[in-house]
Amino acid sequence: MSGKPARSGTPAGDDASRDDRSVAARVFAIVDAFTSPAAASLSLTAIARRTGLPLSTTHRLVAEWVQWGGLMRQEDGNYALGLRLWEVGVQTPTAHNLRTIALPYLEDLYEATREHVHLAILDGHDALNVEKLSGHQAVRVSSRVGGRLPLHSTGVGLVLLAHAPFEVIDAYLATSLRRFLPLTVTSPDELRKRLAAIRASGIAHASEEMTVGSSSIAAPIRDRTGAVVAAVSVVVTTTPKPDPAHESAVRAAARGISRTLGYRRSI
Repeated sequence: MSGKPARSGTPAGDDASRDDRSVAARVFAIVDAFTSPAAASLSLTAIARRTGLPLSTTHRLVAEWVQWGGLMRQEDGNYALGLRLWEVGVQTPTAHNLRTIALPYLEDLYEATREHVHLAILDGHDALNVEKLSGHQAVRVSSRVGGRLPLHSTGVGLVLLAHAPFEVIDAYLATSLRRFLPLTVTSPDELRKRLAAIRASGIAHASEEMTVGSSSIAAPIRDRTGAVVAAVSVVVTTTPKPDPAHESAVRAAARGISRTLGYRRSI
């Protein structure tokens, strides 16, 4: 049987050589496959599809990630993110220091409300959850530590977007905003008005814009320069009349964390 032999080092049928991404980009694409959209576990085929890599290349890179501890193979043969990534991630100065400083106030907020408590930072066009405390009887939500939330339909997201640089706001509102539920606000004009109101009031409310039956109350966290570096929230069961005690508790937690970060409100 005639035909050209496969190039040395490249398995037959593997078109990785035609992928113009760097080796590092292909390696990190494996982990990125689990984040956009978020997936708790993926099969090898699904990872290959999401990354656009040949199956043989995916198999090789996944095996290296498993050996390092960045991925783990489950009993059903699928792969999930490994604890090694978490161990590295929590050591980043921003996330680690913020979580350490904020945790006592988050625990107080949880004790006062017995609801889900979130701490999030702005990362690109997402709110990145760096901590979450949950109650057994709290409303059911899909958020998780290390997970990403949309900016326009969640309490922490709205706070972070409201205090982002105006060029960031313009760029975000220029994207196609997903309507998760009928009450999700996607109009750029309406959102601009909403963001201005959040900056003026110091609080954000989002009711049934992301998850049916849940509402979020969030407030900004400032550093010593006055810049908003994070947002804290509680996620509660939607009721006809919001509990003002929840808003007070969220404001108190935000003030406490901000003071610990060195923020002093000018008189």
